[in-house]
Amino acid sequence: MPLSEHEQRLLDQIERELYAEDPKFASTVRGSRLRRPAHRRRIQGIALFAVGVALLVLGVVVPFRVAEIPIISVLGFLVMFLGVMLAVTAIMRGGDGDGKNGGGADTSTRGKQTSRRSSFTQRMEERFRQRFEDQ
Repeated sequence: MPLSEHEQRLLDQIERELYAEDPKFASTVRGSRLRRPAHRRRIQGIALFAVGVALLVLGVVVPFRVAEIPIISVLGFLVMFLGVMLAVTAIMRGGDGDGKNGGGADTSTRGKQTSRRSSFTQRMEERFRQRFEDQ
């Protein structure tokens, strides 16, 4: 359902105020940079899964066995498993699928972001209250 004209004006006003208040945050939120690494990881996981299925089938067709164990099929299963894990972890993380942080977030950075975010939200709440008190 599209926004009414009044709602669209309010949304534009909020967006302008956000850019004026914190342009770096606004550009980060507006850009789609946050979702690309996770999307890329999901695609990689799906591709690995497909390669694993191909190896699994190839292992059944090709009679290469060591001690009655189809090595190619086992390798295919492992590749499939890796692909699924890659895709699922990218979905669960929801943002940073790069793994640049070594898998874990730095707690001091998280604390700074939380305090900065809470101060931002506090300022926004204060502005909201002032608008209604002034009217």
